[in-house]
Amino acid sequence: MNSEQIQKLHYDQIGQEYEAHYDDACSQQYRNRFFHQPMFEGLNLSGLKIIEAMCGSGQTTGYLISQGAQVTGLDISPESISSFRQRWPSAEAVCASLLDSGLEPDSFDGVVIVGGLHHMHPHLNEAISEIHRILKPGGHLCFVEPHKGSVPDLIRQQWYKHDPLFASNEEAIDVAAMKREFAAQFVFSQEKYIGNVAYLLVLNSMVFRIPLKLKPRYTPALLQMESLISPLQGKLLSCFVICQWQKR
Repeated sequence: MNSEQIQKLHYDQIGQEYEAHYDDACSQQYRNRFFHQPMFEGLNLSGLKIIEAMCGSGQTTGYLISQGAQVTGLDISPESISSFRQRWPSAEAVCASLLDSGLEPDSFDGVVIVGGLHHMHPHLNEAISEIHRILKPGGHLCFVEPHKGSVPDLIRQQWYKHDPLFASNEEAIDVAAMKREFAAQFVFSQEKYIGNVAYLLVLNSMVFRIPLKLKPRYTPALLQMESLISPLQGKLLSCFVICQWQKR
């Protein structure tokens, strides 16, 4: 069973609760402020053909559509693709593996992944190669992922071992190793390390078993706190990395 099949089975078990916690109004506030703005900085998305890969029900698709992008959702799970189609009827939807999408080469202006690549171990490089294949020359890969080499990752490694919410193959990505592997295929345009208290307690409320009804009470204060702390963190203390790569 490959990594995507493992994740498909795992997501099918936790999918309803995951959607409730990661796609509520508070989490969308977090995404818009700390994911979308820095991830697409400097890019004009209007009219571009963009894939949200490992899309689930399409948590990033709403933002992409609001910016004028033509969106395709890609996910290996039929249940996720069905949810995506219902939620975003104006978007295309493809039920396929990120390792072998079946999409035409050089056919998309951008691929966006939020929190999906760290589920791809041990096939991460194959996934990046497939992304490179379907991107047009000059197209962008934009992603947000937990990264290796940080204090939060040391804690995360132990948490993964004991919490049933995580699948056995989940592992933070090694950005330096990825850049060495794909230096000939991509230009590494942007790389930012952020994520602290709001990332943990707003976006990841499911992990901390926080009741959804409590989130609106503390979200505004924690979003402001995250903004104040982020410039002081650096790679070592940040929870995730935001990268923007461009196909050569």
